[in-house]
Amino acid sequence: MPAVTYITFDGTSYSVEVPIGQSLMQAAIDNSVPGILGDCGGSCACATCHCYLDPAWSQHLPAADENEQGLLEVVLDPREESRLTCQIVMHAELDGLIVRLPESQG
Repeated sequence: MPAVTYITFDGTSYSVEVPIGQSLMQAAIDNSVPGILGDCGGSCACATCHCYLDPAWSQHLPAADENEQGLLEVVLDPREESRLTCQIVMHAELDGLIVRLPESQG
């Protein structure tokens, strides 16, 4: 099963096996990764699953749609590499992905 490493703002790492087809948000919640709240249950309505993804992975990810982009405009500490983990669905090419979590969600 592919794995993702979540790194909290304080540098703590959580390596999680993520089933193909599951969102990174749900995998984090299922594995009690702190900093991913997912208050809206993954419906892209709250931005409590904000993260930073290394731009090198962008070729393996769909672009953020208009709804996600709108939410990213109002998160605390936005960056160019900001994404919502509820909108990233695991597939084999994402094996080894590193997800960094912002201080605002610590």
